[in-house]
Amino acid sequence: MTTATIRERLYDYIRVADDKKVKAIYTLLEDQIVPAADWSEDEDCMAEFNNRIKRWEDGVDKAIPLAEVKAELERLDKEHSTSSAK
Repeated sequence: MTTATIRERLYDYIRVADDKKVKAIYTLLEDQIVPAADWSEDEDCMAEFNNRIKRWEDGVDKAIPLAEVKAELERLDKEHSTSSAK
């Protein structure tokens, strides 16, 4: 049985299983379930973001517009594609 089939069967089972069975399954897997990180609640992360924004606003650090980043990545991709084709 493929992993995709197993996942589908588990989804189907969990949707209709009684509460006691769902809780039992969760208890078995609870230690392996990692909650998604919410970086907006991470004080260190937010302090770093705020520091970077302030440095940009104060003219200390340069920001590169997304369009320029995309253009440079496309140029490098074409350059790499051309050089690897030789």
